[in-house]
Amino acid sequence: MRIYAIGDIHGQLDMLLTAHALIEADRTATGDRTAQVVHLGDYNDRGLDSAGVIQTLIDGTADGQPWITIKGNHDRLFTGFLNDHQWEDPYLAGRLHWFDPRLGGDKTLAAYGVEDALNRPLDEVHREAVSVVPQAHRDFLESRPLWHQTAELLFVHAGIRPGLPLEEQDEEDLIWIREGFLEDDSDHGHLIVHGHTALEEAQHFGNRVDLDSGAGYFRPLTVAVFEERKCWTLGPEGRALLVPAI
Repeated sequence: MRIYAIGDIHGQLDMLLTAHALIEADRTATGDRTAQVVHLGDYNDRGLDSAGVIQTLIDGTADGQPWITIKGNHDRLFTGFLNDHQWEDPYLAGRLHWFDPRLGGDKTLAAYGVEDALNRPLDEVHREAVSVVPQAHRDFLESRPLWHQTAELLFVHAGIRPGLPLEEQDEEDLIWIREGFLEDDSDHGHLIVHGHTALEEAQHFGNRVDLDSGAGYFRPLTVAVFEERKCWTLGPEGRALLVPAI
């Protein structure tokens, strides 16, 4: 079975459109135009057009594209702020606000026309954001699944807690985990395909594949294709085999 995956997008609409074009080219070359495309979450923050990214995903899904869009931690930060501007994500409580430049929520709001969020009263920014962010965007982000599973692969935003059955996994781990997962080299049964931890380029670690190549930091957005457990990244010249690091 063939399936495509796209790493963390972070408001980079042009990169997302390019990724979709690369997938279409590969579909044409293989004669398979029905394979699913998994987006690994973090659709907003840091980049310049979070609104455009979310609308593109909504429109494509409505048009019948075989797209799967998994929830990331930044997606939850966005909707959490809209629901309650005093809410703190349990993972970040007491540490960083969503507007902190390391998270980039102010860039998301700017894409909806809410300017200078860092330098205005929080309640004022919140009122304006609630008035301009379409309810359809909020509904879309809040309703995203936390994983997608095939016979060989498990797609999730951040990773899993090793040793726990999928139905017992906690949302905090699925969208935030690093410690306890990244250093674990055990066989998880499925090959885990994830983002969240930004690298210079996509890497295959044997039991997991990290597709976050740092688009949120204006590095390239990675798109990959899987056939069973075999993985290639896609570029303008076609496929490049991604082999496990030694």
